[in-house]
Amino acid sequence: MHIHTLDRWQHQHDFGFIHEKGERRTTQVLVITAITMVVEIIAGTMFGSMALLADGWHMGTHTAAFAITIFAYRYSRRHASNRAFTFGTGKVSVLGGFASAIALAVVAIFMGFESVHRFFEPPRIQFNQAIIVAIIGLAVNLICAVLLQGRHDHDHHHHDAPHHGHDHKHHHDLNLRGAYLHVMADALTSVLAIAALALGKFFGWYWLDPLMGIVGALVITRWSYGLLQDTSGILLDKNIDQQTIASIVDKIERKSDNRVADIHVWKLGPKDYGAIVSLVTHFPKDPAYYKELLDDFDQLGHITVEVNQGQGDPCVKIC
Repeated sequence: MHIHTLDRWQHQHDFGFIHEKGERRTTQVLVITAITMVVEIIAGTMFGSMALLADGWHMGTHTAAFAITIFAYRYSRRHASNRAFTFGTGKVSVLGGFASAIALAVVAIFMGFESVHRFFEPPRIQFNQAIIVAIIGLAVNLICAVLLQGRHDHDHHHHDAPHHGHDHKHHHDLNLRGAYLHVMADALTSVLAIAALALGKFFGWYWLDPLMGIVGALVITRWSYGLLQDTSGILLDKNIDQQTIASIVDKIERKSDNRVADIHVWKLGPKDYGAIVSLVTHFPKDPAYYKELLDDFDQLGHITVEVNQGQGDPCVKIC
């Protein structure tokens, strides 16, 4: 019968990241985008502009994506302490970013197909009205970008590994990044729409309207692909880079006769990593000793160490 409590060996398992300002600003962007979406779709239909319609369609899908972003934030917050989630709700926000990436891809595909169709069946465009609405749309996009930019952590791939030896705490909210990319996609299509409409009006280059739609589709596809790569790797518990794993192994094996037999390091949420290490030694110590060896890797939020007793005479191995 145990006479001690387990508090010393227990800790919380919530590795989520509550981004309250991000949630509030995304809600503001959702309202602004929904209103502008309705205006642009109506105007694009009335004035016959594919570029303007594309901008409105984007805003429609982006409105849905912002709703997903907000849902992810609220679900993560409400279930942060729910024991049904092994490592908390950190990956809910990542799932929101993944959903946003899928929505971006759908927008790009639809935009590309419709633009190609407009090459063969160009509509009559009322340039003056369409340009005015496109400028309004761009202004709205810039306002939304400013709202999200203040809370958006830029994605730097060299921050994707647990840091050691310094106090960098960089991480990025992929849920918010997805929302930010939707706003930037809208801004891009607005700029392309204005350029196409202006050149069409003054030079008669009507083919630019659908061409700009194709260019926008390609750029948005690239953004979607990048976000899919980042989010899917986390959702599938992809191992971090081999260089960081080698550093962790070296930190353990430089002590005594420790040998790492198996190691897994993966992301638990937006900013925390988990590690499972199986090692073999002839001179086993308490697991806490091996965890202390990894103190420099400050983003390892959950470490499990399995210590195995080596077989045979240790002198045969190390003497």
